[in-house]
Amino acid sequence: MATAEPARYWRHPSVPGLDLMAARFRGHAFSRHSHETYAIGVIQQGSEVLHVGSDTRVIGAGGITCVNPGEVHTGQATGADGWAYRVLYPGLDLVSAAVRELGGPAGTPAFHGEPSYDRQLAAAILAAHRAAEQQAHLSSETLLYQAIGRLWLQHGTQAREPRPVRAGAGRLELARQLLLARMAGPPSLDELAAEVGLGRFVLLRGFRERFGLPPHAWLNQERVRLTRELLERGIRPAQAAAEVGFVDQAHLSRHFRRMVGVPPGGYLRWRAQ
Repeated sequence: MATAEPARYWRHPSVPGLDLMAARFRGHAFSRHSHETYAIGVIQQGSEVLHVGSDTRVIGAGGITCVNPGEVHTGQATGADGWAYRVLYPGLDLVSAAVRELGGPAGTPAFHGEPSYDRQLAAAILAAHRAAEQQAHLSSETLLYQAIGRLWLQHGTQAREPRPVRAGAGRLELARQLLLARMAGPPSLDELAAEVGLGRFVLLRGFRERFGLPPHAWLNQERVRLTRELLERGIRPAQAAAEVGFVDQAHLSRHFRRMVGVPPGGYLRWRAQ
């Protein structure tokens, strides 16, 4: 029997210190509490009212809110329809390390409390959250750090421009070669950055500048290219998906169609004409 207020809470499969929640609440009201972590949420439907200290924040659909560690707050719906949202709970160490890489100050980072309706930022947070439901570690970690970086640069209380640290071409080429060599089981973003001797944000920025895409998107592009070769050699789509590192055939078909325009079966029929 389905609950009237479904909620799921879980830990990120590959990022230490990151919990997540996806929920749909109507009558539920949070009592006064605080977190040891940040709480970064995006309202997807309805609206929520937060009381943070003496501050009252009403956040509607598409709105983003960030509660800093230790801030006592409550939360409840503004009406009978309730609200649906996704929340990231990154720990202090995770956010502090990311902010330092972006040129932020030492110490505990903080974010402005005013709700934001920045569509690009909301999309980045939601993409990172959804990716964490899958086992594609490189993709989910890349999207996570991009979201935290964007949030800091736009809403950090001491936001500043990133330091102009540049990645050398040799290290970026090494990252590319590592992704190709370990396509079926790629390293996580942290592992890749450590192996080539770069910070995560320096790697992300440099890789995109040099190869046109962030690492996870570039890897999926290469997977699709190799899949086309395998299909033309008579390999079945399910086997090809496993060989190149897609989770399953449906995962392959989704990316294949985005890049080629047709699913693998349609591609084979077209090649047979």
